[in-house]
Amino acid sequence: MDTIEHHPFPRLGRSVSVVGLGCWQLGADWGDVSESDARAVLDAAYQAGVTFFDTADVYGDGRSEKLIGQFLRGLGTESGSVFVATKAGRRASPHLAGAYTRASLRGWVERSRDNLGVETIDLLQLHCPPTSVYMDDSVFDALDALVAEKVLAGYGVSVETIDEALTAIARPGVASVQIILNAFRLKPVEVVLPVARNAGVGIIARVPLASGLLSGRYTASTTFAASDHRTYNRHGEAFNVGETFSGVDYETGLRAVQELKGSVPAGWTLPQAALRWIIDQPGVTAVIPGARNPEQARANAAVAGLGPVGPGFEAAVKLVYDEHLRAQIHSRW
Repeated sequence: MDTIEHHPFPRLGRSVSVVGLGCWQLGADWGDVSESDARAVLDAAYQAGVTFFDTADVYGDGRSEKLIGQFLRGLGTESGSVFVATKAGRRASPHLAGAYTRASLRGWVERSRDNLGVETIDLLQLHCPPTSVYMDDSVFDALDALVAEKVLAGYGVSVETIDEALTAIARPGVASVQIILNAFRLKPVEVVLPVARNAGVGIIARVPLASGLLSGRYTASTTFAASDHRTYNRHGEAFNVGETFSGVDYETGLRAVQELKGSVPAGWTLPQAALRWIIDQPGVTAVIPGARNPEQARANAAVAGLGPVGPGFEAAVKLVYDEHLRAQIHSRW
């Protein structure tokens, strides 16, 4: 197993690899990924130095968690070097604030423990709950009780908006905030990261390549599978539209990508620059790109070994955001 740079979750007293593995695609919503391919991705990421794996109980209705559980059992005594964050709450139907009861939280957590095959979940995140949940003391009292019982080592939140992130950071028990943060989403850098850093709250950056737009591989003629959210959620038909292409109109995103390509450092690829840019932002604990094959997992992990992306790309990101994206998305999230 290789070793790569680690960043801390200060409130948990633990550190994780700055490049993690987002495991949504191992469950569902990104086209079909076989179990053998999923296991190969997990193993490749780990061997490349990734120690942080992010999943959720609804990814494939538990499939992603179960695959990670099998992977952990295969590691045996080495499994203690792996940090698994999962999420709960989206199993509620309808997904309303009243569903976040003490009993429901315990039930969701127990199911995830079974799926993962662990006694204690490293990090349990509320999965983009209704906004009013962030103000509900009873929800966080229930999470504190689960930590006291050692069912959870800690808890955090996955948010959609800046205001939700700031409300969560103010709670003393919240160890982490997961938020969409990439070269198309600069508001968290401007507003959330300084506050989280001062509070000792870890930041998990999700959707780092804007659902693949920042890979630079897509064109106006690219098509996605019917089971891929980039087909069925472009206008928020299934869940928050910000989760698909970071809420950026696809054609606008393609134009922005073309401009960014001109500022990528010599010898780098656009996805390398986009991922390293996130790691370079002060206060980011980990970035969690997904991978559908071992080669992608290894390439993502290798970004941790690159130096800073440099001021040229940093300036290009800000310019492109201001010219193409700020008016479209800045006020929405």
